[in-house]
Amino acid sequence: MGNSSYSGGRVIDSFDFKPGRILARKYEVIKPLGAGWEGEVFLVRERATEIERAVKLFYPQRNPRDRTANFNARKLHKLRHCPIAIQYHTRESIRYRGTSITLLVSEFVEGELLSNFLRRQPGRRLTPFQGLHLLHALTTGIECIHQMKEYHGDLHTDNIIVRRYGLGFDLKLLDFYHWGAPRPENIHEDVVDLIRLLYEALGGLKHYKNQPPEIKAICRGLKRSLILKNFRTAGQLRQYLETMAWQ
Repeated sequence: MGNSSYSGGRVIDSFDFKPGRILARKYEVIKPLGAGWEGEVFLVRERATEIERAVKLFYPQRNPRDRTANFNARKLHKLRHCPIAIQYHTRESIRYRGTSITLLVSEFVEGELLSNFLRRQPGRRLTPFQGLHLLHALTTGIECIHQMKEYHGDLHTDNIIVRRYGLGFDLKLLDFYHWGAPRPENIHEDVVDLIRLLYEALGGLKHYKNQPPEIKAICRGLKRSLILKNFRTAGQLRQYLETMAWQ
């Protein structure tokens, strides 16, 4: 594998890969899955095994000296025992338009974005009981990440994948952007984001006044100081959800 670097060379802001394109002589492109600031993600099929994988290709100007790709790989590897984190497999390098491009291969997670899932629900929102199950699944996953001395830092409905749901939710997280070990404020930000996700999943401001007291006791009107007065860690929030009295 080559060593991708960037020193003011070609700027690439799109990979025009069509279905059937072969990457690193191992992976056949099936379709694009999404794009972001760092690069693009494609669904591919491993040619030797026919196993579907996800491949993230990094724009070279967003990945100087492979720092961004290596950060992503190391973080996903560190979180490999957290079920909510996507499982990283390997790193490859390809040439594209004369430039070395790094790609990371990970598991392909079937499901739909939480944002799309919520739009399909009656009234485009969850019931309070469903919302608490969603919050519990997210909080349990984030607690595992915090226990590994990491944090997410950018939780929202477009980077959470719903794999299955029923009595509970089976979820995966996308896009860990932030570098370094978490400070207390990073942990607090994840906790506030968790509760904001519950608030949004239940219909936001439009429906908040009609929510039961149990929900309002958690959301606290989305006032950060009031939320952190009750829940300073994901573990505290999880314990509360598991022992709360439902009237």
